[in-house]
Amino acid sequence: MFEITDNPIDINEMVSKVSSPKAGGIATFIGVTRNFTGDQKVDYLFYEAYHKMALIQMEKIGQMIKDKYPVLKVAITHRLGRVDIEEASVIIAVSASHRASAIEACHYAIDILKDLVPIWKKEFMLDGSEKWIANRPKGNESK
Repeated sequence: MFEITDNPIDINEMVSKVSSPKAGGIATFIGVTRNFTGDQKVDYLFYEAYHKMALIQMEKIGQMIKDKYPVLKVAITHRLGRVDIEEASVIIAVSASHRASAIEACHYAIDILKDLVPIWKKEFMLDGSEKWIANRPKGNESK
């Protein structure tokens, strides 16, 4: 249910991982590459990770979600390597008996993932410049 991959992430596969006859709601978050940062145009992103620790932390997040919310299943997949504009870098799927729990847990999951999981993003700009981006850049602590 927790995976790091070099391949594109399939949203339908993610939903099937958390599907259950007991689920009244399945919430998903899809983090995609946008074509700008501030006033700079982004060409693509590149992700690296401390693979083993990232998976441990993702499993920990799954348990934290289950401890905090009445959810049925949680799945998180993060992509590494090059991720082009409009492609997914991370997908989180959560199922619960009721929609509110699934939505709240999904929101919590992406916020905690950015805090705990050792995955780093490098932005490659159309002008040829490059820069590493913190998971929580200053001024974006609650976003």
